[in-house]
Amino acid sequence: MKQTRFHGRYEAEGRDCAVPGCGQAGEFRAPGERRSGFDGPGEWRWLCLEHVREFNAGYDYFAGMSGEEILAAQSPLAGWANETRAFRPNAGFGDAPRWADYPDPLDAIGARAAGIKSRAERAARAAMDGRFSPAESAALEVMGLGRNADLKALRRRYSELVRRYHPDRNGGDRKYETRLNSVVEAYQLLRNSAAFA
Repeated sequence: MKQTRFHGRYEAEGRDCAVPGCGQAGEFRAPGERRSGFDGPGEWRWLCLEHVREFNAGYDYFAGMSGEEILAAQSPLAGWANETRAFRPNAGFGDAPRWADYPDPLDAIGARAAGIKSRAERAARAAMDGRFSPAESAALEVMGLGRNADLKALRRRYSELVRRYHPDRNGGDRKYETRLNSVVEAYQLLRNSAAFA
């Protein structure tokens, strides 16, 4: 379909206006009977300029909404309550460094890059080492510990991370709750590991 300079007009390729009795070419798309939804994209119907203007004049976006729903949809903040991946506290990365942990933002960027680069190396070493299982190696990474850590270092690091991410330490802020849960799970797995026996 080729769109012409007239906004929304597509050159008719044998399409007639969908309005019964109209002999004009159907050059403008309008929503059909079936709307977009869970079952896939909706249908389009093709209308001439006169009928698409009639359709647009009678179209009511708020049809079927309650007063509260209309007010919420008109709010300047509509949509901002939905958390998207890019605006999550961790920006969609579970192990991204926190800016507050570094005096210089470039250090945080460097730490992230080093983590990505060395993850494959650590996985290969873990497979060859045999001291830790793959799940335990992943837990060590969550805790931020090296492969030479002992039980005392594990407990110290666990205490430090719990203090950092617990809502009581962050003024009731629960945005690090997922991170705290992963730290607790990693600690539970590692403290029962045969490698620390």
